[in-house]
Amino acid sequence: MHALLNTIATMEMPTDAQRIFHGRGGLHPGCEHWALDAFPPVWVLTSFQPVTEEALSSAGAALAARWQQLAPGTPLNWVYQCRHEGQTDTRLMAGSVPEPHVVTEDGARFRVHVLRGQNHGLFLDMAEGRRWVHTHVAARQGERRGVKVLNLFAYTCAFSVVALQAGARQVVNVDMARGAIATGQQNHQLNGLAAGASFLAHDIFSTWGKITRSGPYDLAIIDPPSYQKGSFIATKDYARLLRRLPDLLAPHGHALLCLNAPELDCAFLQDQMQTLAPELVFVERVANPAVFADVSPARALKVLVYRAPG
Repeated sequence: MHALLNTIATMEMPTDAQRIFHGRGGLHPGCEHWALDAFPPVWVLTSFQPVTEEALSSAGAALAARWQQLAPGTPLNWVYQCRHEGQTDTRLMAGSVPEPHVVTEDGARFRVHVLRGQNHGLFLDMAEGRRWVHTHVAARQGERRGVKVLNLFAYTCAFSVVALQAGARQVVNVDMARGAIATGQQNHQLNGLAAGASFLAHDIFSTWGKITRSGPYDLAIIDPPSYQKGSFIATKDYARLLRRLPDLLAPHGHALLCLNAPELDCAFLQDQMQTLAPELVFVERVANPAVFADVSPARALKVLVYRAPG
């Protein structure tokens, strides 16, 4: 675990939520199971396989030593989570976790929960996707009727927050998880966004009528789970979304298609788009944050931009 310890020993004081060490990208042999995230003022160390108490102790000692250099006299707060074979074990190793726990990213504020579940409320690998949305909406702010955004699989509505901050006229957030949608509403309140967003806690595939009637949209964001039994299986269900895209988008509208499935590459989405929505033109693949670099870019998070014709 030398690469992890070396990263800890040289890391800077984080202000925004961000990944610090990404072993899963395969660029650090022997550390493929490790990830370290900063959710200030808390560090979250994750292992994707069981590790020894000695290894945990080494990581804790490294964190404590660097923390005393970065913030002398300030208590260290860190959490360890082990994810293995569908099981999750989460432990508070030192210090405490604030409640509510609010972190920032580019000036936006989000509630997170690092002591329960595998998803902490903000997906750090999607940071560049959120920046793309902010830039894209801000660039179109001068349009007469304003930008209307559809946010499918909205989770805690981070895309909605940045879109509204950039000047979007309206965002429609849809996610079947009522708890996530409730956190999304809190995120809007945290950022002083009292208007412009609607929240539908519904199954997307049974809500198409309402979604369609609220359109057309200048930007449709589709960020589903890659595999969630009873909800969404990418290999089977993504096509059901893509064939509806042309009818959802306004002329010159854009779609942001996201896929976080290592076993599926960009061609999985591009081939289906060519078959199901050939009138939409591929624009670009949004780069992932540099810290999420992968020995195989095809395995990493895919964020693809498409544009509808005029």
